[in-house]
Amino acid sequence: MKKLHEILSQKQYLTVPELARILGISRIAVYKKVKKGQIHAIRIGRNFAIPTDYIKTHIADIEQTLKAEDELLKTKDIMQKAFKDYAEVFKRLGKH
Repeated sequence: MKKLHEILSQKQYLTVPELARILGISRIAVYKKVKKGQIHAIRIGRNFAIPTDYIKTHIADIEQTLKAEDELLKTKDIMQKAFKDYAEVFKRLGKH
């Protein structure tokens, strides 16, 4: 977190790729969050700038959202695998 604090204290804004690197997610994921309004950003031409003040005050919320989304994806993957692996069993159980 010290590295994050140093980065945020050196700049007023971060680019989408910079924030993606810090959060450990893809640029596309950050763009989607910006478009959904989950991450506040200022549009400058075709690019977005994320104010470091916003990141400082909302980093915990952003990280919590990322963890929740990651858990949801893991759960979805587990359920898809179970349905694939046990499709025949589920069909038989549904007949009773």
